[in-house]
Amino acid sequence: MDTIELSSKLIKFKSVTPDNSGAIDYIQKVLKKKKFNCHILESGTNKIKNLYASFKGGEGPNLCFAGHTDVVPPGDLKKWKTNPFEPHITNGRLYGRGASDMKTAISSFMVATEIFLEENKFAFDGTISFLITSDEEGEAEFGTKSLIKWIKSKKKKIDYCLVGEPTNPNRLGEMIKIGRRGSINFLLEVFGEQGHVAYPEKADNPIDNLEKILKELHKPFDSGSKRFQPTKLIITSIDSSNFTSNIIPGKVEIRFNVRFNDKFNSQQVINLIKKRLKSVSTKYKLSSKVSGESFFNYSNILTDSLVRSIKTVTRCNPILSTTGGTSDARFISEICPVVEFGLVGKTMHKVNEMVEIRSIDKLTKIYHQFIKNIFLKNEFNK
Repeated sequence: MDTIELSSKLIKFKSVTPDNSGAIDYIQKVLKKKKFNCHILESGTNKIKNLYASFKGGEGPNLCFAGHTDVVPPGDLKKWKTNPFEPHITNGRLYGRGASDMKTAISSFMVATEIFLEENKFAFDGTISFLITSDEEGEAEFGTKSLIKWIKSKKKKIDYCLVGEPTNPNRLGEMIKIGRRGSINFLLEVFGEQGHVAYPEKADNPIDNLEKILKELHKPFDSGSKRFQPTKLIITSIDSSNFTSNIIPGKVEIRFNVRFNDKFNSQQVINLIKKRLKSVSTKYKLSSKVSGESFFNYSNILTDSLVRSIKTVTRCNPILSTTGGTSDARFISEICPVVEFGLVGKTMHKVNEMVEIRSIDKLTKIYHQFIKNIFLKNEFNK
């Protein structure tokens, strides 16, 4: 397999989340040719496709690569230099939706695995597996989450996992994600009584209470922890849905997100938010949705193997970070140590998403060296 050719083929699939558009089936077809045992799991009412594939070479550890074929919508097509689903190479860059996030990382690990298997004549002490979903960019309810439940039910054991998310801000080899903050989305409805603006004494304007409510919500949670940034609450929307200037609204909606570190779990954050609200108001309704808990699931063998492979190929000493948003690593952390490392993420989700060809080649070499570091016996992993 050629990494650029494989990346280009995957980009051609119009796999806007959660539709896989044939990408999962294609990956299964390629892996089956390499003698992988493949299982497709369809989840949810829309039968979202997910793939677990494994090749067992021995009784040693199971090293899993996790990724997603779904992509975000392309946005304004007029602003794209080329068709986002027709991969285009120019000036040493591969353009297309999914070029950075993260079809090229899937291709790189597939090619790296093929090279490793052929070098070792398909005999090594362990298992290499793939966990590929088409439901990561959306609600993520029927993707990796479902696969993890299936893996648990089948009593399959994964020892180490690498997620191929684009973790590098500016250059390849710059950053590895070794954990993530938790995330909760909140909807706060503050109630009053609707009325005419000329008779405010006959109404109860919920907007008048916003200043003290927002002040209470914005109180600091903590000063951070050893591995994580401070917990942070961000207001994302304030809306009365009132477009008439002579009406006092009867309700205001406030939407906000809390990214929390390992000093809290989600229920503790929710309880704290409720306590703060009760101290300043009684006329409200609060609802929340937990996107994921914070996690730090560290393994010296996993992390050091990846760091050594990055140094070998790029001569960079990567930062071990827990910054950024959520990813499917939050689900995988329930069953094994997990790290994230992929390409540069500058253009992910943007118009004219692209990645440098040389970075794809280097990523393939990094993954290849990483697989060798995990499985081949040497002084490092004895």
